[in-house]
Amino acid sequence: MVAPSPLLSAPGMVPEMARVDRALLASVANRDPHITELATHLIAAGGKRQRPALSIVAAGACGGGLPVVDEVVLGGVAVELVQVGSLYHDDVIDDTRLRRGVPTANARFGNREAILGGDYLLAKASELAAQLGTAVSALLGSTIAAMCEGQVLELRAAYDTSRHEEAYLASIAGKTASVFAAATRIGGIVAGAGPDALEALTAYGRSYGMAFQLVDDVLDLVATEAELGKPAGHDMAEGVYTLPVIRALGGDDDAAVELQTLLGRELEPGETERARKLVRAGSGVEAAVSLAHHHAAEAGTALSPLPPGPLVETLRSAANALVEAIPTA
Repeated sequence: MVAPSPLLSAPGMVPEMARVDRALLASVANRDPHITELATHLIAAGGKRQRPALSIVAAGACGGGLPVVDEVVLGGVAVELVQVGSLYHDDVIDDTRLRRGVPTANARFGNREAILGGDYLLAKASELAAQLGTAVSALLGSTIAAMCEGQVLELRAAYDTSRHEEAYLASIAGKTASVFAAATRIGGIVAGAGPDALEALTAYGRSYGMAFQLVDDVLDLVATEAELGKPAGHDMAEGVYTLPVIRALGGDDDAAVELQTLLGRELEPGETERARKLVRAGSGVEAAVSLAHHHAAEAGTALSPLPPGPLVETLRSAANALVEAIPTA
């Protein structure tokens, strides 16, 4: 079982995350019970809440400590709503049927309602950001744009066995790292951090997000469905070829040759597991883990302009813990 992130186990974070959960539910509540049910479907299913946790710890690390003011919580909630809203849309695009151990919104409510539910969550995120000032509102808007750009890059490369590593890295920088960078920067903005601290938190969040996505992509290939809470190998089955797959396809061994014959098209269920084994047989997983370590180290280094303290160390430990979450062979 994966240990909880240091973000969530830091002293004082249990009541802070309880505030996040209450604010999440309150922010999307609607006078129509069905809309409320649709909007809270994935929120109620749980999740690690790493983005709002990062906003809170980042704000506290700027010198104020915990607890943080309500505005910091709302900033973190806005980022989380962007993330959850994007998942509603992603699951429609990918026809995903299971997430966080429960049926996806599209499986439960149908594609049309899931799309509108995602739109509703993004609108509520923008509403919260507007309450926090123009800097937060503008940042959230640019983050949503970057996230969409990253997703478009990924969609354009679907089933492309010649996808380059640079294209993959550009995609995850937009769809994932930009959101984590927004979470930490918003925490700093609302806490009144100076320019140097804001840039440090932003750089930390960006590197953290890169490591997070690399680890997530590795887990899709090495973890079980029970560990993931969603089908294993789903990305590869949907034609999304991540760094381990790209490296495996570029090999010159028998596994690479066989993988080339399998990929480039939709996979049958039995073929997905065979393709996962072929990728694991090569050096691609090791390469992705090594790059995740690099970004985690970059995240820790980025924090040097901040005043030393326990919450800065929590941020540094959280980045290192990402890579430790990968199961050993």
